[in-house]
Amino acid sequence: MNYLKADGFDAAIIGIDVASERLVYDKRAMVQILMEEESMDELDAIEFLEFNTWGAYVGEHTPIYVDHLDDV
Repeated sequence: MNYLKADGFDAAIIGIDVASERLVYDKRAMVQILMEEESMDELDAIEFLEFNTWGAYVGEHTPIYVDHLDDV
């Protein structure tokens, strides 16, 4: 199966939901990637991801983005 991927965030993949055939990403790791690779501060990285990635629907195999329970 070819999974839909969030470009540039392979290091943030934490699993696969085999039932829905979707990749699962760690949102905290995605923020860290933008902070390190794009020199964004934390708030800018979160805003960018919320607008461009986490809120995007790209079909039934749209990746899943998860928060840590200790972040809630």
